[in-house]
Amino acid sequence: MLFHSSLRKELSRSFGATLIVLVTVVMTMTLIRTLGLASRGTFNPSDVMLVMGYIVLAYMPTLLTLGLFIAIIATLSRMYRDSEMVIWLSSGQGLFALVRPLLHFAWPVFAVVAGLALVILPWTNLRIEELKTQYQQRGDLERVEPGRFQESADGTRVFFIDKDVAGAQGGTNVFVVTTEEGKETVTSARSGRIETLPTGRFLLLDNGQRLERATGSSEIKVSNFEQYGVQIGQDALEAINFVPVNTRTTAALLDDLSPLHWAELSWRLGLILISFNFVIIAVSVSSVNPRVGRSTNLVFALFTFVFYYNLLGLGQNMVATGKFSFIQLMLGLHGGVFVLAILMLAKIHLNLQWREVFGLSRWRRKVLAS
Repeated sequence: MLFHSSLRKELSRSFGATLIVLVTVVMTMTLIRTLGLASRGTFNPSDVMLVMGYIVLAYMPTLLTLGLFIAIIATLSRMYRDSEMVIWLSSGQGLFALVRPLLHFAWPVFAVVAGLALVILPWTNLRIEELKTQYQQRGDLERVEPGRFQESADGTRVFFIDKDVAGAQGGTNVFVVTTEEGKETVTSARSGRIETLPTGRFLLLDNGQRLERATGSSEIKVSNFEQYGVQIGQDALEAINFVPVNTRTTAALLDDLSPLHWAELSWRLGLILISFNFVIIAVSVSSVNPRVGRSTNLVFALFTFVFYYNLLGLGQNMVATGKFSFIQLMLGLHGGVFVLAILMLAKIHLNLQWREVFGLSRWRRKVLAS
C-alpha cells in the first residue's frame, strides 16, 4: 500500500536522525563520566575509550526503544498537523489500522533489542568488570606515578620515584617505606627496576641506603648496599571471587533460577516488552490538539517513557527481594501497560470518554432508570 510505504520511509528517516542524536548525547555524557572514574582510579586512563564504547553498547537497547518511540510520535504528530491523518481517517481507516505498518517497521528493532538485551548486555557488563578488576589488582609499582607517593595494595608499603626510566620498568631516586613484622624500614636508592623471578616480582634497587627500626624502639640500624631486592607481588592476577549477576549469561541465569536471577531476567525481557508496548503507546499519545502546544504530547510521551522505565527498575528490585514473583511482574506491569495502551487507543479511535470505555455511562443510565 502506498500510504504504508511512505509512512515507513518517513519513519526510517526520523528514526535514523533521532538515534544519531541520542547516541551522540549519551556518548558525550558517558565520556565525561568515564573520565571522572578514571581520574579516581577506577579504570586505566588508557582504557577510557574502550570502557566508553562498552557503556554506550549497554545503553543501546534503551536508546533504540526511545528512538523508535520518538520517531513514531514525531511522524504521526506531523500527519495530524498537516491534516494527512484526516484523509486517512475519512477513508474508512482507523488508528488500529496504523498498528500493522508500524509493527512491520519496528520488528527489526525488536530483534536487535532482544539480541542486545539477552546476549550483548551481559557480555559488555562482564568486560567492564574485568577492566575494572584488572586495573584495581595491578602490581604495586604499576600504581606509582612519578613525583607522587603511592601506597601499596596491602597498605604495608609507600613508594616514591622521581622519574621514570624511558623504555624500562624502573625509575630514578626511589624511596620505599615499609611497615611489617614489627619493623619499620626506610629504603632509598638512586635507581630501581622491576624484574620477574620464579618466586614472584621484585623491585631491585641499586646504590642506596636502608634504615631499619623496631616498632617502639629508638635504635636505628643503618646499612648501605649496591643492590637490594624487595618483593612487590606475584605475577598473576587474583581471580575474581564475586561475579555480579548482570554479567552472567542468560543461559547461566536459567540454569539457577534464584530470586536475583529472576530479577535480572525480568529486566532483560522487560527491555524487549517495553519496546513493543511503546509502539502502541506512541499511536495513542501522538494525536495533536490544535489548541495545545505542539510539544505538549512529546513532553507527556517522554514522561511516560521515564515513568515506565522506573517501574521496570522498581519491579526488578521487588522480584530480587521476593515481594513479587517473575510472573506477577510480567503480567502486572507489562500486561497492564499493554491493556491500558489498547484502551487509550480504543478511546481515541472511537472518540469515547473514559466513562464510556469502562461502561460507566451504561451503568449510570441503568441506575437512573431504576
